[in-house]
Amino acid sequence: MAERGVDVSALPQEVREQLAELDLELSEGDITQKGYEKKRAKLLAPYLVQIQNVAPPPAYDGQSPGQSSAPAPEPGPSNSSSSSSSRHRRTRRAHRSSGTRDERYRSDIHTEAVQAALAKHKEEKMALPMPTKRRSTYVQSPIDNCTPPDSSSSSEDEAVSSESAGPQQSPDTWINSSVHGSSTSSSASSTLSHGESRPAQAAQSQQAPPPPHQVQPPHSHSQPSALAEAFAATRIDPGGGVGPPDVPSQPQARGSRVDLPANAVVRGMTRGQSRSSMMETADGVPVSSRVSTKIQQLLNTLKRPKRPPLSEYFMDDQEEIVEVPRADPNTPKPEGRQIIPVKGEPLGVVSNWPPALQAALTRWGATQGKSPALTALDITGKPLYTLTYGKLWSRSVKLAYTLLNKLGTRNEQILKPGDRVALVYPNSDPGMFWVAFYGCLLAEVIPVPIEVPLSRKDAGSSQVGFLLGSCGVGLALTSEICLKGLPKTPTGEILQFKGWPRLKWVVTDSKYLTKPSKDWQPHIPTANTDTAYIEYKASKEGTVMGVAVSKVAMLTHCQALTQACNYCEGETLVNVLDFKKDMGLWHGVLTSVMNRIHTISVPYAVMKACPLSWVQRVHIHKARVALVKCRDLHWAMMAHRDQRDTSLASLRMLIVADGANPWSVSSCDAFLNVFQAHGLKPEVICPCATSPEAMTVAIRRPGVSGAPLPARAVLSMTGLSHGVIRVNTEDKNSALTVQDVGHVMPGALMCIVKPDGPPMLCKTDEIGEIVVNSRAGGTMYYGLPGVTKNNFEVIPVNASGAPIGEIPFVRSGLLGFVGPGSLIFVVGKNEGLLMVSGRRHNADDLVATALAVEPVKTVYRGRIAVFSVTVFFDERIVIVAEQRPDASEEDSFQWMSRVLQAIDSIHQVGLYCLALVPANTLPKTPLGGIHISDTKQLFLEGALHPCNILMCPHTCVTNMPKPRQKQPVGVGPASIMVGNLVAGKRIAQAAGRDLGLIEDQDLVRKHQYLTEALQWRAQTDPDHTLFVLLNAKGVAVCTATCVQLHKRAEKIAAALMERSGINIGENVVLLYPPGIDLIAAFYGCLYAGCIPVTVRPPHPQNLSATLPTVRMIIDVSKAACILTTQVLTRILRSKEAGATVNIKTWPIIIDTDDLPRKRPPTIYKPPNAEMIAYLDFSVSTTGMLTGVKISHAAMSVLCRSIKLQCELYSSRQIAICLDPYCGLGFVLWCLASVYSGHQSILIPPMELEISLSLWLSTLSQYRIRDTFCSYSVMELCTKGLGGQTELLKARGVNLSCVRSCVVIAEERPRLALTHSFSKLFKDIGLSTRAVSTAFGSRVNLAICLQGTTGPDPSTVYVDMKSLRHDRVRLVERGAPQSLSLMESGTILPGVRVIIVNPETRGPLGDSHLGEIWVNSPHNATGYYTIYGEENLQADHFNTKLSFGDPQTLWARTGYLGFVKRTELTDSSGDRHDALFVVGSLDETLELRGLRYHPIDIETSVSRTHRSIGESAVFTWTNLLVVVAELCGSEQDALDLVPLVTNVVLEEHHLIVGVVVIVDPGVIPINSRGEKQRMHLRDSFLADQLDPIYVAYNM
Repeated sequence: MAERGVDVSALPQEVREQLAELDLELSEGDITQKGYEKKRAKLLAPYLVQIQNVAPPPAYDGQSPGQSSAPAPEPGPSNSSSSSSSRHRRTRRAHRSSGTRDERYRSDIHTEAVQAALAKHKEEKMALPMPTKRRSTYVQSPIDNCTPPDSSSSSEDEAVSSESAGPQQSPDTWINSSVHGSSTSSSASSTLSHGESRPAQAAQSQQAPPPPHQVQPPHSHSQPSALAEAFAATRIDPGGGVGPPDVPSQPQARGSRVDLPANAVVRGMTRGQSRSSMMETADGVPVSSRVSTKIQQLLNTLKRPKRPPLSEYFMDDQEEIVEVPRADPNTPKPEGRQIIPVKGEPLGVVSNWPPALQAALTRWGATQGKSPALTALDITGKPLYTLTYGKLWSRSVKLAYTLLNKLGTRNEQILKPGDRVALVYPNSDPGMFWVAFYGCLLAEVIPVPIEVPLSRKDAGSSQVGFLLGSCGVGLALTSEICLKGLPKTPTGEILQFKGWPRLKWVVTDSKYLTKPSKDWQPHIPTANTDTAYIEYKASKEGTVMGVAVSKVAMLTHCQALTQACNYCEGETLVNVLDFKKDMGLWHGVLTSVMNRIHTISVPYAVMKACPLSWVQRVHIHKARVALVKCRDLHWAMMAHRDQRDTSLASLRMLIVADGANPWSVSSCDAFLNVFQAHGLKPEVICPCATSPEAMTVAIRRPGVSGAPLPARAVLSMTGLSHGVIRVNTEDKNSALTVQDVGHVMPGALMCIVKPDGPPMLCKTDEIGEIVVNSRAGGTMYYGLPGVTKNNFEVIPVNASGAPIGEIPFVRSGLLGFVGPGSLIFVVGKNEGLLMVSGRRHNADDLVATALAVEPVKTVYRGRIAVFSVTVFFDERIVIVAEQRPDASEEDSFQWMSRVLQAIDSIHQVGLYCLALVPANTLPKTPLGGIHISDTKQLFLEGALHPCNILMCPHTCVTNMPKPRQKQPVGVGPASIMVGNLVAGKRIAQAAGRDLGLIEDQDLVRKHQYLTEALQWRAQTDPDHTLFVLLNAKGVAVCTATCVQLHKRAEKIAAALMERSGINIGENVVLLYPPGIDLIAAFYGCLYAGCIPVTVRPPHPQNLSATLPTVRMIIDVSKAACILTTQVLTRILRSKEAGATVNIKTWPIIIDTDDLPRKRPPTIYKPPNAEMIAYLDFSVSTTGMLTGVKISHAAMSVLCRSIKLQCELYSSRQIAICLDPYCGLGFVLWCLASVYSGHQSILIPPMELEISLSLWLSTLSQYRIRDTFCSYSVMELCTKGLGGQTELLKARGVNLSCVRSCVVIAEERPRLALTHSFSKLFKDIGLSTRAVSTAFGSRVNLAICLQGTTGPDPSTVYVDMKSLRHDRVRLVERGAPQSLSLMESGTILPGVRVIIVNPETRGPLGDSHLGEIWVNSPHNATGYYTIYGEENLQADHFNTKLSFGDPQTLWARTGYLGFVKRTELTDSSGDRHDALFVVGSLDETLELRGLRYHPIDIETSVSRTHRSIGESAVFTWTNLLVVVAELCGSEQDALDLVPLVTNVVLEEHHLIVGVVVIVDPGVIPINSRGEKQRMHLRDSFLADQLDPIYVAYNM
C-alpha cells in the first residue's frame, strides 16, 4: 500500500532509475514478487511523507508500456552474469543510456507492441476451444483428451476485469484458463472443497486467472500501475514464477465451467457450480459432453462481431455471390504532389579503370601476382587456403583454354563463345567457384551459377530445371569433391534431376586442366552489351528465371559500387554472403577483383558452427569492410559472450545486405549496442537495397565520425496497408520503424511507380515500386522475352497517362518511397506482398509480429513461412512454422492463439490458417531459409503434415454475402399468379402408364391376395423353382419350388396357430439372415393371419451396436412373437445380449429350424383387401425409425406394377443382390416372384465381402438379363474389382447379357458411382445403357423403376447456386457450380407424381424445385405408430393440394425434386416426363437462409484429398460439422483441415465450424448404403467417435 500516493515523476532521477531497474528485474523474473515489493517500499519510504500531500496520483491508465518502463537508468557497467536474462538486461540498459536516440527505436519495440496488443485481449476473457487429438497421433503431450473448462460461460460482469487481475495474470489468461485448466485433469481442481483449493491454485500459478474477488497484492490496488502494464507486457512465460504465496484463497468463481466425469459426485461444490458442467443444447436439452462444451466455446468466440460491416442482402435472383467491399470513406488517400525522378551522383571517370573486368584480372595477375585475392575457411573457421591474384589468373586462363579447346574429340568444339554453362559449386568452396567464373568470362562463355542439387526431391529442383532449360544449358562445371557427393543412380551415373535437361558434367580441378600453349591468349574485348553472366532469381510463385547481366553492366556496376563504397586497392573484405549471386557476387567476387581487394569468405556451414567467426576474421585481418545479413548480426550478438577481446574498430563499412527488410533496424541497433564496446562505430553500418533485376538500387555511404545518424521513419501500419505514408503518432503498437538504405547509386535515375496496373508515377506520400534506369542493371530474363518486356522495359507515365520520357526503367521488385534529403526507404518486397481485401501486408512484417510473441519455446525463429492462398475471391494469409520437439500441445496452441491476436491488433488483418510442422520438415532453400513457394504448394496439396493447426475462417472471411431472408410468397406485378404458379405454365406432374387389365384376368380376379397366388402356383405348377439362394462360392445352397415354399409356409402357420397368446392380426417379428427361410416365414405369417415385420438380425460380432435397434423395433411394433433360427435364438438369449438389452422381456421366440410337419387347420383369408398385410420398418438417414402399413391391395398392385415395368414372366430369371428387410428390396426378394412367377436368384450382399466377384460372375454364369442391387454392392465392386477386369475376363466373366442393372435406393441417384461402375466393367461386356436407378420413399416403396421399356434415363446439369434458393436453373455441362442429376428411372404404372411447394402446398411449374407428392394404388396406408399420432399420418398420407385439383389424395414423400419434360417419347408416343430427385427434405441443412443438401458438400470434401475416403456433414447449433474418414496415414490427418475448409468455402460459400478426422468405417451406413448422419451427430456430441483429430475453426 505504501506507494499509493507517490507521484513517481516527482522523484529524483536516481530513484526513478532504480525503480525502473527494479521493474525490469521483476518483468524478467530475476526477482520474486515479494522481494520486488520490499525493495520498492524501501526505495519509496523516504519520499512518502514528503510527497503525499503534494501531488494527486496520476492516472496511469492511458500510458503505454513503452513510455512507462523506460526512464533512463544510470549509465555504468552492469556486472555481466552468465544468465541470458541479465545479458538482455545489459543490452537494454546500454540502450537507455544512449539518450540521443528516441526511445522508440529500442530493439524490442516490436515485442512490446505485441505484448500490449495481447494484454488488450486479456480483458475479453474468451476460451478458445483447443483441438482434440488422439493420443496415438503424436505422443508429445499428456493432455490430449481433456477439455478446457469453459470460462466463457460466466456473465460479463463476472469476467475478471483488468483492474482486479493484477500482475500475476498473464496477458492471455483467457487462453491459459481454457488450455491449462485442462492440462492435467480438470477434475483435480474441481473435486477439492473450498478449504483445500490452495495447492491447486499454486500449481496453476500462471495458468488460471485469479478469481475475481481474490485479494490482490498491495501495489496493484485499483490502478494498473505502469508496473502492472510492464508485467502484462513481459511476463508471458507460464513457467515463470509462482503467484504471491501470501494471498488467501477464495472459493472458485461461480460460473467457471468444470467438466465432470459422468456420475461423479463432487463434494463441496455449490449447486450453481455443478450445474455449470451441463450444457443446454439449442433446444434446451442438457448435454453433458466435452465435445459440446468445446462447441459452446467455439460459439462464444464466434459471437464477437466481425470487423467489416456487411452490406445489404443479396437478392434472390442475383447472380453474383461475393460481397463487394464498399470503399471505406476513412481510408487514407495520398495527398502529395507527383514524385520527381531522383538522380544519383554522376559516375566519376577514373583514368586507370579497366576496359573490362577480365582486363583487371589480367593486370593484377601480371603485376601483383603475390597479392592475396581470396582466403577460404575450413569448417572450424580456420583459414584453409589463400588464392593469390597470380594463381587466380593462371588457373582461370587454363580453364578458359580447356573449355574452348579440350572438351570434345580433336576436331569438334563443344563450347563456343556465348554458350551458357552451369556452375555447380558448394558454398564452402569459393576458390573453385572464382576460377570457374573467371575462366568462363575469359572463354566468353556465360556462367549460370546454381545451387548444388542434394537429392531428387530438393525444394524447387524442377524450377531450377526450368531455368537451365530456358537458358539452354547443356554443360555443368563442378569440382571433383562436389561431383562425388552428387546423388547417383545404382550404376554410378549422376541422377537425372526432376525437370532438368540432360547435362554433361565437367570437373574443373587444376589437375584436369590443360596448360595453354605459349601463343594462346584469351580474347578480352572492351565491355559491350553481350551477356556476361546469368544470375538466378526465384519469383513469388517459385518460378526460377535467369537475369542476364551484360558485360558493360557488370563493369559499370563494379565502378558504381567502388565509387559508392569508396573501395581502395588492397583493402580486406570479409564476406559472409552467398558468393554465387547478389551482393556476395557483386562485392565479394567482381568489385573486389576490380580493386585488388583481399576477400575472406565465411561459408554458411562455418557460421552455423561458430556464429562469431566473421567477427573474429574482421578482428584478425583488420578488415575494412564486412558484408553480412541481419541473421549474421543476430547470431554474432547471441554468441558474443564467448569472446572478450575482439575489436571491430578497423571496419569502415558494415554492409547489411538485407538492410531493406523493415525489421533490420532492430538487428542493427542491437548489434551496435553490444559491439560498440568493441570499437564498432555507429556510422559504419550501411544498409542497402538490392534486387536481381536492378542490382544495387541504393546503399548508405559510410558516414563521418561524429556526424548525426540519419533519422528514421516511424510509419503507421494502417497507412502502409493502404499504400500511403503516414507518420505514426498515436498508436505506437501499430507503428513500423524503418531505416533508410542511403542514396541512389551513382549514375542511376530512380522513380516510384504504382506496383500494379500501368507504371503510373506515385505521389510523394505514396508507397510504390522502385524502378531504376542505370547502365548497371540486368538486361533481361534470359530466354523469356514476354516477362522481360514487363520488367525491363518500363516507361513510367504521369497522372494523365502520358509517358514521362523515352528511357526504359527496370522494376526492382522493392516497395518503398523517397524520404527527406532524397534518402531511399524500403518497406517491403513485391514477392512478400499479401493483398487482403484491397489492403497490402508485408510477409516480413507478419513474421516479425509472430516472432515477437515469445516464440522461443514453441517454434524456431528462422523457420517461419508466411504466404497467401486465394480462397473465396480473396487472398487469405497462412503462417507455417516449425515447432520445437519439446513444445507441448498447450504451448503450441497458446502461441498460435496469441499470434492470432497480435496480428489482428497490430495489422488489423485476420489470419486464415496457422500451422506448426515438426522440426526440419519444411522445404529449405540451399542456405537454410524456408522455401516459401514449395511450402505453399505442399499446403495446397495437403502434403505439409502439420502437427498442430488452427484455422480462423470465421474471422478473416468477411466477403460472405448476407444470409438470405425468405421472401413472403406474394403476387408479382407482371403476372397473375395462381397460388404461386404463373398462369400459362405447365404444371410439374408426371404419371406412369395405366395399370390396365392384364391378359390373364382370371389370375387377377382370383388372386388379389399373394397368399392365394402362392397356393394357386403350388397347385398349377408345383415344381417350378421360384427362388435359388447362392453362397459365397456361387453354389446354390437352397432352392424353393412353388410347392416347397407353400408347404414350409404351412408348417410355420401351424406352429403360430398352436401357440396360445398369438391371435389373428397380431404382429410377428421375423428375424432371419437373407434367404429362403425369411420368405417362408413371411408367407407362414400371412397363412396364419398374423402381420409379419421383417427385421435385420443383430450382428453377432457387434451386438452392442445392432441389438438395440432390433429391441426397439420389437418394442415399437408390440410384436407378440419372434420367428427366428436356432443360431439367432441362442444369440438373443446369450450373456452378451444381456449386457446390451433386457433379455428377460423378449416376446415368445419360435425357432423355425426343426418344426414338425403339420398343416394348419385353415389358411387365413382377409375379409377385405384394405387390411394390413405387413409392416415395413426402416431407419431413415436422419435416424428416424418409421414403420409403414402396407395393405394386401397395395402389395398386389405394387407387384403387378413391377411385373409390367420389367416384363416379368415365369420363364424369366432375375438376380437380386440386396438387403431383404424393407422397401423395394424386400418386395423384390420376397413378393415379386410369387406374383409374377419368375425365378429369383438371391445373393445375400454379405457374401460379397467373402467373394467380391460373386454377383458379377453369377450374372455371367446364369446369363441374367435383369439384376437389382444396392449402392453398397455397386461400391464394393467398383472399389474392389475395378482394377481386376482383366482377371475377370480371363475367368470368362461376360456381362454382355445384362440388359438392365437397377440400383434400388431412396435417395438422389449417385451419378459418379453408376458412371464409374459402367466405365470399369465396359471391358467385360457391360452395356453403358444398362445401369439405372429406382426411387422409393416411406410413403410409397416404389415410385420409379427403370424398366425394359421407355427411354433411357436422361441427365441434366443444374446450377447449384439456384438449388440453394429452391430454384432449378438448367445449365450446360461443365458450367461452373453445376451439378449433374440423373433421372431416377421411369415412373411405375399406376403412379402419378406432382411437384408441390412444401410451404404453400400449391402445385409448381415445370422445372421448379419442390416436394414430390405421389398418388398411387400402392401407396402405404399410413405410419404404424404406438401412440397413433393421426395428424402426422394424415399430413403425410392423405394430403390435398391447396388449389388446382383439391379432390385427389396425395402422399408426401419428403423428397425435393422436379419434373422436366424431355424431347424423348415414351411407349405411348407422348413426350416423356422425367422425375429428378434432389434430396430428402429432412436431411437438408438450412444455413445462412439457404438450403444445402449434405451430399453436395460431401462430394466436394471427398474430392479434395486422396486420403479422404468417405465424409459426412451435419449441423450443430448453426455450426457446420464435417466428418471425414482418413484412409491414408495418420500424418495426413491435419493436412485435411485446411483443404476441407477451403473446398467448402470455395464451392458452397459456407464456413466449416468443426472438422473431425476419423478412422475408416466410422461414419454409420444403413443397409441401403445411405449415411446415418444423425447417428453420427449424436455419437460426435456424446464423444463416442474416438476421432483422430478435431479442429475447431475460429
